[in-house]
Amino acid sequence: MKSPAEYLTCPTFELTYPTGDSAEFVPVVAYTDALQAVEAALADAERYKYLLMRALRRSAPVSQQYPNMPVLSFPEPGTDTRVLPLYSHDDQMAA
Repeated sequence: MKSPAEYLTCPTFELTYPTGDSAEFVPVVAYTDALQAVEAALADAERYKYLLMRALRRSAPVSQQYPNMPVLSFPEPGTDTRVLPLYSHDDQMAA
């Protein structure tokens, strides 16, 4: 991975006061250059994330199985099914 400074491949300027005096050395870059650096860093992060996830999937043990979750069957159309409330009557009254 690159360091943050490696994404800025543009000239940096020295910060000065309006009087012309030099301020402490603070690198200043143009907005568009900073925006390009951030976009490049985000693109690299997405690529790194993809490679990491692919490596994790490939290195996962094959014997690892996920448990089967019980699946409720849907009622047949036209049958009379009873609808139960999600909350009890006391909970509904408290709200």
